[in-house]
Amino acid sequence: MLLFFTLGLLIHFVFFASIFDIYFTSPLVHGMTPQFTPLPPPARRLVLFVADGLRADALYKLDENGNSRAPFIRNIIMHEGSWGISHTRVPTESRPGHVALIAGFYEDVSAVAKGWKENPVEFDSLFNESKYTWSWGSPDILPMFAKGASGDHVYTYSYDAKREDFGAQDATKLDMWVFDNVKDFFHRARNNQSLFSKINEEKIVFFLHLLGIDTNGHAHRPSSRDYKDNIKKVDDGVKEIVSMFNHFYGNDGKTTFIFTSDHGMTDWGSHGAGHPSETLTPL
Repeated sequence: MLLFFTLGLLIHFVFFASIFDIYFTSPLVHGMTPQFTPLPPPARRLVLFVADGLRADALYKLDENGNSRAPFIRNIIMHEGSWGISHTRVPTESRPGHVALIAGFYEDVSAVAKGWKENPVEFDSLFNESKYTWSWGSPDILPMFAKGASGDHVYTYSYDAKREDFGAQDATKLDMWVFDNVKDFFHRARNNQSLFSKINEEKIVFFLHLLGIDTNGHAHRPSSRDYKDNIKKVDDGVKEIVSMFNHFYGNDGKTTFIFTSDHGMTDWGSHGAGHPSETLTPL
């Protein structure tokens, strides 16, 4: 009887342990040979705007007067660019959202061992495969992609973490900081031969992480004037950055601009679950 009980306990323990071995193991495969295409790329450089916490309907819907809150982006949609709705996955949080966008894989369930705060294993990313990447934004997001980068080619510029005040009256200052620092960066590049040479290479990325909308959504909710006004200011900032890039590179037509979001937000100012307001984002 004791032998039967011990054997049964052992079998159940194996079954229990197998759950963790199967589901709590990282799906990432390391040691693969990088693949390259011989075809010339359609662009020399990528500018990636990520408006943290921006819902698709908040950007695409017209206001009560029938006007767009983002007239520049809407004009791109209507006359120049491709657009759509991207579907994020649970958990709709900033870290897994940005990893999905920039590294190409969804949340690693084994991240539970890290308290969902960071990825448990190193991973490759678009930034790491680029010739150079320059990024501006939140100190919570940017270091993730510089941490595992091979070589000194991923540069990050972050504001102080104390600026991320969810009780602040004007969170748009976070986005203005990003736009202003990108402009200053290009202004300095004109007088710095080494930097000027780098930003004229191909396979380079410029990443602008815009946290203001998410912060205003948490503090005032997406239906608030603060959230909607922040969208307008982001649109103005994107317009200025696009104009600056086109002017700097002589309208060479070799810059790709992508504007999207890592996740949306519920009507009461939260995210993390799978409601359409959290998973549907603009692209």
